[in-house]
Amino acid sequence: MLAALKQLVMDVDGAWAAALGGLDGLLVDGHSEADVDLTLLVAEHAGLLRAAKQAYEQTLSGGTPGEWFLRGETLSAYLLPIQDFFLLLILDGHGNLGQARVYGQQTLKQLETYL
Repeated sequence: MLAALKQLVMDVDGAWAAALGGLDGLLVDGHSEADVDLTLLVAEHAGLLRAAKQAYEQTLSGGTPGEWFLRGETLSAYLLPIQDFFLLLILDGHGNLGQARVYGQQTLKQLETYL
C-alpha cells in the first residue's frame, strides 16, 4: 500500500503527500515528502467529504460524488472515494490536476485489493 502511495506522489507534478483514509477520519496509510501531519489532513478532508457526500446525495439529489478537488492558494487536495475510504492526494497550489486524476485512478485500483 505504501509503495503505491509513494509512487503516486512521484508521478504527479506538484504532489507532496498521498494517503488512504477512512470516512471516519482515521489515517490508514500515507506518505509525505513534507513535514506535515497526515493524520490531521485525513481527518479534516474526511469531514469535508462527509458533508459534501450528504449534500449531494440527500439535499441536492446529485448522486454519490465520484471525485472531489479543492484548490487553495498554496494547497490543493484531490480525493477519490472508495467504499468507506478515500484516496487523498495533496498538491501545491499549482499541482497538475490532469495527472492527479489519471494516476489517482490507477492507484485507487491498486489499493482496492487491500480493502
